[in-house]
This record gives sequence, C-alpha cells and structure tokens, in this order.
Amino acid sequence: MFKKHVQLVKPKIIFGNLVSVAGGFLLAAKGNVNYILLMFTLIGVSLVIASSCILNNIIDRDIDKKMERTKNRILASGFMSLRSSIFYAVISGIIGLFLLYFYVNHISTILAVLGSGIYVVIYSFYMKRRSIYSTLIGSIAGATPPVIGYCAVTSKFNICALILALIFSLWQIPHSYSIAILFLKDYKSANIPVLPVIKGIQTTKNHIIFYILLFIISIIMLTIGGYAGYMYLIVSLIVSLIWFIIALSGYKTDNNTSWARQLFMYSIFTITIVSIMISID
Repeated sequence: MFKKHVQLVKPKIIFGNLVSVAGGFLLAAKGNVNYILLMFTLIGVSLVIASSCILNNIIDRDIDKKMERTKNRILASGFMSLRSSIFYAVISGIIGLFLLYFYVNHISTILAVLGSGIYVVIYSFYMKRRSIYSTLIGSIAGATPPVIGYCAVTSKFNICALILALIFSLWQIPHSYSIAILFLKDYKSANIPVLPVIKGIQTTKNHIIFYILLFIISIIMLTIGGYAGYMYLIVSLIVSLIWFIIALSGYKTDNNTSWARQLFMYSIFTITIVSIMISID
C-alpha cells in the first residue's frame, strides 16, 4: 500500500529534478555552500513537484486507463479516491511553497508557482489533449527546477539563470519525443496529439536532431558567459555529441522502438552528467 502511495508522486521524476536543482544551486554557490538553504530548497521543490505530479495524475486518470504504460497508476486503477489525492496534492503544494517562501526566497517561490502552474494548468489540463505543441510548453515547466536552485542562492534571475532554463528546456523536448515514439501505440490509443502521432516518426526524428543541436549550443553558452569552466564544457560536449550520434542513427534503424528506448535512456544519462558537471565546475 505504501508503494502505491509513493508511486502517486512519481519519485523518479522528483529525484531527477532534484539533481538539476542541486546543480543550479551549486553553480550559483561557487563552492560556498549554505547546506541549510540547500536542504530547504530541495525539500520545498520536491514537495511542489510531488503536488504537481499528483494533480497531473488526477487530470490524466481517464487517459491513463487507455495506455498500457499507465493503466496501473494508482488513480487509473481506482486504488485511491479522488478526494484523498486532491488532499495530498494541496497539502504537499502548500508546505512546499511555505518552505520556499519563508526559508529560501521570494523569487524561488514565484518560479515554483510558475513551473507548477504551467505543468498542471497549461500543459496537463489544456494543451496535452489539444495541441501538438504541448511538449514545448511542458519543457518550460521542466526547466524551472535548476533555475529555482540557482535563484535560491542569487535571489535574482540573470543571464546565467536564463541559460540554465534554455539548457534544460531544450533537453526536455527530444527526451519527450523519444518517449512519444517509444510508446506510440499508447498515445494513439489515448488520442493524444504528440508530434509522432500527428506528423509521423520521420518528422519527429528531424525535430529531435534540431533540438539536440540547440541543446549543445546552449551548453556552450554557459562557458562563453563565464559561468562554468572548461572541464564542464568538455565533458558535457562529449556526452551530448554521443546523444546526437545516437539520434542520427535513427535515420538508419529498422527498429524505431529499440532506437527510441536507447535515445530515451541516454538522454537521462546526458542531463545527469551535465547537472553534475555544472555542480563541480
């Protein structure tokens, strides 16, 4: 039963985002780390993300039943009541924002509200079922955690924060498209207008290549701006170029599912390495 409740908040998503929060925080700290501030930032952001994930599960509970990948989620399977889920979402969100507002700073709180609002209201509630561009909107929400971490230290949104937002937003788009190809049948069954469903896999591959190239350019910008060192740049470029090569191999593959799975898994590795390198260099 406890495992089911944990699944409601999508712990893998929370963990992945906390790595990027820490990356942004440590980049801004420049070796002078306030561990109490870091702790409150991580806890606050994790609770806000948990709240957003629960609300996403609530909104998607009907389409989750139609998808093989999501049909066993706690709300889709009827394991938890709607009232209880809403209660958990509200409490998590309130506590998370309270911690960010009173123990971090105002700008981090505003960014958390903005990211959650975009993800829950604009992406999940409205665009996911209606627009091919929902992935682009969702990527904006996905880029807020590292920016929150950065602004927790600086208390201001500057050029470095903007570059961080670009890096993580541009990463999210090909990452999400690989998921859409991997579970194409599910998205078709649920009538979700993601790019490969509407425009086809070949067009989606072109978009993946385009956004990975933009991602690589954004990585370089962080060093050009003087915000990260050359060790970060070299390591991040190597892993990103390998990701790009894997993406290019999609033009020759006869098995799009296998290719999309490889691209998806390596995208997670890529952003994890980038987050770590931002932290240490």
